[in-house]
Amino acid sequence: MMKIDPYKTMFGISDAVVEMANEAMTTASSVFEKIEKTREINQLRVLEAFRHARFAEAHLGATTGYGYDDIGREKIEEMYAELFGAEAAYVRIQVTCGTQILVACLFGILKPGEEMLAVSGRPYDTLASALGVNKEDDGFTGSLLDYGMKYNEVQLKEDGSPDLEAIRAAIRPETKVVFIQKSKGYTTRRCLRADDIKAVVDLVKGIRKDIIVFVDNCYGEFVETQEPCALGADLCAGSLIKNAGGGLCPSGAYVAGRKDLVERVAERVTAPGLGSHVGPSLGFNRDIAQGLFMAPHIVAEAMKGAVFASAMLSMAGCKCDPSFDSERGDIVQSVAFPNAEQMVNFCRMIQSCSPVDSYVSPEPWDMPGYDAQVVMAAGAFVQGASIELSADGPVKPPFMVYMQGGLVFEQVKLAVMLAVSEMLKNKG
Repeated sequence: MMKIDPYKTMFGISDAVVEMANEAMTTASSVFEKIEKTREINQLRVLEAFRHARFAEAHLGATTGYGYDDIGREKIEEMYAELFGAEAAYVRIQVTCGTQILVACLFGILKPGEEMLAVSGRPYDTLASALGVNKEDDGFTGSLLDYGMKYNEVQLKEDGSPDLEAIRAAIRPETKVVFIQKSKGYTTRRCLRADDIKAVVDLVKGIRKDIIVFVDNCYGEFVETQEPCALGADLCAGSLIKNAGGGLCPSGAYVAGRKDLVERVAERVTAPGLGSHVGPSLGFNRDIAQGLFMAPHIVAEAMKGAVFASAMLSMAGCKCDPSFDSERGDIVQSVAFPNAEQMVNFCRMIQSCSPVDSYVSPEPWDMPGYDAQVVMAAGAFVQGASIELSADGPVKPPFMVYMQGGLVFEQVKLAVMLAVSEMLKNKG
């Protein structure tokens, strides 16, 4: 029986591009095997957490109003604590994004006069603004610095690893929190991995055990087989519309760590004295629980998509970081294009392969806070969900697109093949 290639018959992709894609698949096959092994370990860990919690159909029910005694919510938080190597967890649908929960964490664990030391360089733009380190005037914005907290930062070494000696030198009597951003985010540095986090934890705790090590875990959940608190971090946090939500959560965020710290964060989200006791699940326990159960599989699909994109786009002449065979700690793949036209066309191909708004053509626009126009592709079921396939970046040299997510590998593969087809057509 003759084998039919759906990429050729359904989407008109040329033999040359199909052959290039097949070569990329072969090149990346050993990396795919490693991703699948990590997925298998994490999937079994998740299943075991459900079993240990004795999770039941009754826990999928909803609470309203104050949300007191929400047994389903409590079971979910029990599972998160186990999976992240923590004493406790706080998982709530009411939190809108990663930045909100990170800021709540910092306001919860820092007091006026105490210092946050960022040891992975300047945090991403939105968080930096909330900290107050990007302020252009002296007006009150409600940032951490406005409330008397202090801020300091240490840059990573040239190879992207934590500068342990610089961290040691930067720790002062007022240093209370050492902050680590695991993901590369929208920068050119590499992501941090489990061994990097462990090295920082060991150093900091060897200097002063009372310093809180806090990890921004966004984009990094289930990429490796150990999460930050299992490595000794006191606290970690992330968004449910990224990895941990498994593509099913419509909103929400989590915190995991020391029980006393988690409760202090909960009191910043709600109110002192209320803390984690309030917060109705509103019928979303099913989405949160099933999303967690699916998360290792979905993250593996996104990882395979990033690896394939890196392999094939490198063949097409693009500069990709990380390379297809690099060790990864997050799902973000950056691709530098030769010019603005190819960059924008790539984002358009990503959008055209989206299940939502596939007919929309992204155009560069003047996005607030950027010194150049930004192009963004994000046809997702959940607005802003970075575990769904998206790609964006400022339209200026080096014309870098930051791609992440992909609920199914085939979507990413098709988008990359169409993008390469467009590149080759324009060259011709």
